[in-house]
Amino acid sequence: MLTQYSKIALAVLLAPSLSYASENDHHDHHEHDENNIEKIQVTASRLGRIVNESATRTEIINSEEIQEKALMRPGNISMLVAETGGVRVQTTSPALGSANIRLQSLYGRYTQLLSDGLPLYGGQTASIGLLQIPPTDLANVEIIKGAASSLYGGSALGGVINLISRTPSDELEGEVLFNATSKHGQDITTYVASPINETTRASLTAGVHNQEQQDLDNDGWLDMAEYQRATLRPRLYWQSDSDANLYLTFGAMQEEREGGTEDGATVPDGNPFKQSQDSLRLDSGFIFEQPMGDTLNLNVRGSAMRQEHDHVYGFVKENDTHESFLLESSMSGYTDQIAWLVGVAYQSDHFDSQDFSEFNYTYQVPGVFSQVDYEASNDISLSLSGRVDWHSEYSRQFSPRISMLYNPESWSIRGSYGKGFYAPTPFIEDIEDAGLSRLAPFEDVEEEQATTASIDISYAFDSVETSVTLFASDIDNVTELEVINPFDMTSDKRVRIVNAPGQSEIRGTELLVRYRWRDLKLTGSYLYTDATKQSDSGFGRAPLTLTPEHSAGAVIMWEQHGSHLVGFEAYYTGTQHLENNPYRDKSDAYWHLGLLGQITFDGVSYFLNAENLLNVRQTKEESLLLPQQAPSGRWTTDIWSRNDGFTVNAGIRVQFGH
Repeated sequence: MLTQYSKIALAVLLAPSLSYASENDHHDHHEHDENNIEKIQVTASRLGRIVNESATRTEIINSEEIQEKALMRPGNISMLVAETGGVRVQTTSPALGSANIRLQSLYGRYTQLLSDGLPLYGGQTASIGLLQIPPTDLANVEIIKGAASSLYGGSALGGVINLISRTPSDELEGEVLFNATSKHGQDITTYVASPINETTRASLTAGVHNQEQQDLDNDGWLDMAEYQRATLRPRLYWQSDSDANLYLTFGAMQEEREGGTEDGATVPDGNPFKQSQDSLRLDSGFIFEQPMGDTLNLNVRGSAMRQEHDHVYGFVKENDTHESFLLESSMSGYTDQIAWLVGVAYQSDHFDSQDFSEFNYTYQVPGVFSQVDYEASNDISLSLSGRVDWHSEYSRQFSPRISMLYNPESWSIRGSYGKGFYAPTPFIEDIEDAGLSRLAPFEDVEEEQATTASIDISYAFDSVETSVTLFASDIDNVTELEVINPFDMTSDKRVRIVNAPGQSEIRGTELLVRYRWRDLKLTGSYLYTDATKQSDSGFGRAPLTLTPEHSAGAVIMWEQHGSHLVGFEAYYTGTQHLENNPYRDKSDAYWHLGLLGQITFDGVSYFLNAENLLNVRQTKEESLLLPQQAPSGRWTTDIWSRNDGFTVNAGIRVQFGH
């Protein structure tokens, strides 16, 4: 007789994640247990456990939340992920508005961004990439926090965000969304999915986005960059009578983005400083799955991405190309109490600069990985995973992870411990914003390494779900920017990337409460973070910059599906320590308030959203511009607050078909 675990494993192996009957199609397949907790199969943990029964903690942003956030920010996924507990979207370029994702205060470059389990946006997703991914075709988002290198290699040192696309149904369906903002921005997105024949289905997502430049404080420096962007992504799903299935995706994105000084304006040295980036990204990916008998499953996947950038930093032009490739094959199977997976992978990352060839690199990384999930009893589950990578630059790397779940009745208690590595590149935050012209070549920089651990306790009763998470991370060899000689103004190379001495240490607590009563949904969250590094003097500890000690959020949503939606949200960000800011050493705390309304008639929805009701804007306090150019080439301080002010957007969403 099959155990509960074996039944789940059998369903996963014989109805894989890309199957038409998959539970990943959350838009159409929702199940609830006696506590009314949604049961969703996750794929980011590799073996496809139900999220509430997986030893690996995976947080889900479901389709309902995605639909709400898409009304607020249809052009990109920044708001979608930013309002998840323990997740912070950090602006990295005040000129271009680019941003990265920090999971539990770990550096944004450690977060691996995936699409249906594939690194379509590169091994190291450029900060600007977050702003170039529309949420239009997403079914849900899976988030694993903490070192996940055992599952996905060095790029997942801080965790994984897996964007799961909608699966086409048996009927033609789709939507078109029109949006306009009070800051002169416009978005048009569309999604269409349809069966082609009995075995094949397809979807197409497309969008065009425009934003006019905005100088909100009239100082000649643009607070909101101008951009024009177009995206296109077709997907193909095929399933045979023998349950083999194939998923194919192709993507194209082109964008022109311009910030810096507006026409006729100058920075303090009397010169104009335009900052722009033209981007062209092409990508493709596939996943093939074939059942091998009753208990085995073969999975082969691969992806390729090419991204071309033309940069302008004042009088300096930089043109470069990023390329990344993945080829992976794995076999999985199960017994009554054990599900297992073994696989091999080959990853390659290549950077080629036409103007600064001394920074060109090619990382080739073959690896082997394995995962074992063991159901010790009805209440106790264990997950062990490990990966060995042979990095062409940083030699052999071993990345283990262990997770355990104890779930008696309405309780879920999880523990997790993992280690991983990250291969340094020139593209830390300051360099992404300032370019390579003043950066000295690498010298003896070692790989960054982290150890992460967490304990998560959840309790659900009636319509209430609560959880508390304790987490800790120690990071060694953190790469940072160092001024070579602050008094030498003649050299072209002013800064270099080095490994910071000592450890960066992060400790924190997350609290979450969800309550649902009829059509009313209330969510509250709180995050405490104690993040420090070795002080510059070598004695004692100093706080990590741009890391608030306290942050919190509350969302109340009243919704009747197919009729109306009204929501209010409030997010608090506490004070943050700042570096290289001549105006202050510590930021102010601030609130972000938003109000959303939508009404629907016969598949046509009209929505109105007001963001930043308190009109919070950093340039109300002081200028973004530095009195003189930083050694790296930057002309701005870091963004520690919002910089867009009060904004209203409104639009129409037309849905048709299923």
